[in-house]
Amino acid sequence: MGIFIGLAGSLWQGADPGRPVVSLFLAFLLLYPLFKIGALGAGDVKVFMMIGCFLGISGLMKVMASTFVIGAVCSLVKLVLEHNGRERVYYFLSYILEIARTRHWKIYGEHVKQDYEQYCRNKIHFTVPALFSVALRIGGMI
Repeated sequence: MGIFIGLAGSLWQGADPGRPVVSLFLAFLLLYPLFKIGALGAGDVKVFMMIGCFLGISGLMKVMASTFVIGAVCSLVKLVLEHNGRERVYYFLSYILEIARTRHWKIYGEHVKQDYEQYCRNKIHFTVPALFSVALRIGGMI
């Protein structure tokens, strides 16, 4: 619905209809690889596609960059609070080395899906940093 409203709003304002469509596809192309390896959820990709419809390419890129920075800060805070930083860094490095060794991508964190509690401990809700980034963009801070 948000994508439709963004596209319709662009047309209503008389803007070039290609601008939001290009932004929508750019968001998809940039984030789809992260979705395929399990680093982002489908909802996160759709949220950025919607953001692109409203903000255009430059706004999308600014919001996307600030979202990843805010997400990194949230992740660091979570690592400190959960006391599992060493474990997460070890897993990440093992994951990268496994990909380099086999030359095949695999789903990040796939083995912990059986343990739902541990699976949730290792995730953040990425739409929260996206919300903060959009608020900063609307407020003129980025």
